Order: sequence, then structure tokens, then C-alpha cells
Amino acid sequence: MKKGLTILLLSFFAASLNAQDIHFSQFFETPLLRNPALAGIFSGDVRVQSVYRDQWNSVTQAYKTGSLNIEYKKPVGRGDDFLTIGGQVLYDRAGTIALQSTHILPALNYHKSLSGDKNRYLSLGFMGGWVQRRIDRSKVTTNSQYDGTGFNPGLSDGESFPRNSYSYLDASVGLSYNSQIGENPDNNIYLGAAYHHFNKATKVSFYGNPNYEMVPKWVGSVGLRMSVNEYSFFTLYGDYSKQGTYTETMGGALYSWRLDDIEDPRYILHGGVLLRWKDAVIPVAKLDFKPFSVAVSYDANISQLKSASRGRGGYEISISYQKSLDKYNHSDDAVRCPRF
Repeated sequence: MKKGLTILLLSFFAASLNAQDIHFSQFFETPLLRNPALAGIFSGDVRVQSVYRDQWNSVTQAYKTGSLNIEYKKPVGRGDDFLTIGGQVLYDRAGTIALQSTHILPALNYHKSLSGDKNRYLSLGFMGGWVQRRIDRSKVTTNSQYDGTGFNPGLSDGESFPRNSYSYLDASVGLSYNSQIGENPDNNIYLGAAYHHFNKATKVSFYGNPNYEMVPKWVGSVGLRMSVNEYSFFTLYGDYSKQGTYTETMGGALYSWRLDDIEDPRYILHGGVLLRWKDAVIPVAKLDFKPFSVAVSYDANISQLKSASRGRGGYEISISYQKSLDKYNHSDDAVRCPRF
């Protein structure tokens, strides 16, 4: 009975969490979710990133989340400005009640050059599209189905959902600044701020209540890459987000080793640790074998749920593809973006 109650509570916790926003531990592999103005801040013409997350297997049915984002950038006219066109797709299936979320979000980011050396940019990005949430009503159980001696599936759950799914339009806007630091092109920094759900979609409820609206979210982001020597460098990442009364602070560092050519390495090994404040410690390992890279991470739970989860959280795996599309590398010749 105690285990069943824990599973039930965590199922409703999943529903509550997903009423807020989906997030990943490898947040550096989901730039558009952080800020649409971070789209296009990479070396090359095209980038495709995919992340898969599996969480809470030790407690109940795992929460499975997948992300896919695509970015393509090109110079604008004969100047130093450039444009990034992209999109974000998300799918999430949460807990025993099988709460499903699907997001399809096109994105556009304009990068304005602030330097004739093509190493400082101010970017304004927009992202918006369609979101749907769906629930499997047959898997919902409530206290109305307990008859005094045990659970009776023949009893009504006492709920009156007018619909098992709903959809809405969502929109986000962001601003970012990125720059080379000093004379070394390996040393870069970016800063960004984003305002998600600024359209405040209403009726985001299975009850169809017009008084329920999507709560906007502010996200501040920072990234710093610095060379240690000709063979290695380190990268710092940080995000702070606030959505209603909920806040999240996340950051960490990766140390990286070039395994072959110093000037244009094909193989780079990364290792480090991320921290989601008061929630999880996350070791990360990543390997670049250009134009691909693969990263794996695992959440070691340190939150108040650790007694139920026994310290177990979830694992993530990401795969990315990043490349210039022609032999003349036209985007890299036109712009000099941070090498994140």
C-alpha cells in the first residue's frame, strides 16, 4: 500500500511538473529551449541535436523525453550580419498516467555584427508554434475508487474531464550577446536572456477552464570557453530560470582534450560535472568525432525525493551533427561565432 501511494503521488507530481516546462540535464545540447537567441552560435552552417532522457525507473514507470533541434545559418547580403533558421521538436511521456506532451516550434534568429573583425554579435531570436498535451484516462486512479477495504477499479474515479487532450499556441523571445575574448579564437563568451510563453496561452487544462493560463518563464544563460593550452580547454555553462513561484539554477563545467590535430582536431574528449541546485549531481562524458558527437550523463538525485528514488535519477544520451555544407565554408568565412 505504501509503495502504491508513492507511485500515485509521483504520478501526480509528474503531471504538475509537466504543467511547467520540460528540461534536460544536458541543457547545453538544447540551446533553443534555453533561449531562441542562442540558435546559430556554433562553427559551421548546420547543426542537428537530439537528446533522449529516461527518468525515475526506480520508482514508477519512467518519464521518457525526447528533443530534436535543427539550425541552419547563412550570411545576410554582403555585410557581416547573418540569419539562423531552425526549429525545436519535443516529445514527453510522463509517469503512470501517461501524460504526453508534443511541441513543434519553428525558430528564427537574427545576428547583428558589432565589430568589423566579425567577432562580436548581438542576436534577437523568436520561437513559436503548436503544443499538445494528452492523458490516458484509463490509467488515472483516485481515492474515490477505494471502497474501504481496497482498490476497486469498478468504481468511478469521481473526475469529470471534458476532454482527454488540449492544444495551444506558444511563443518565446530572446536576446543574446556573444564575443571572442582577446586574440585567441578559442576563447569565447555568450550571455543571454529569454522570455518564454509571452503570449500566455489560456485554457491549458484538461478541464477547459479559461482561467488557467501558461505561466511565462524568464531564463538567463551564460557560457564561457577558455583555452588551457594547445591541447585542452574548459567550458562553463550556467542557467537560471524562474517560472511563477518555481526557480531552477543549473551550471557546471566540462574539461576537453584534443586527441589528434591541434589546429583542426577531429576527435575531442570532454568530461565534467553539472549541478541542478538542490536536485541532482550530474556527471557527463562526451566524445566528438567530427562531424558527430555523442554525450552521456546520469542524474544522481539529491532532492527530497531521494528516499523514494534511492538516490537514482535518470540518464540522458545526446547525439549531434555539426558541419559546414560546402568546401568553401561560406558561413565560417562570413562570421566568427563562439566555438561552443
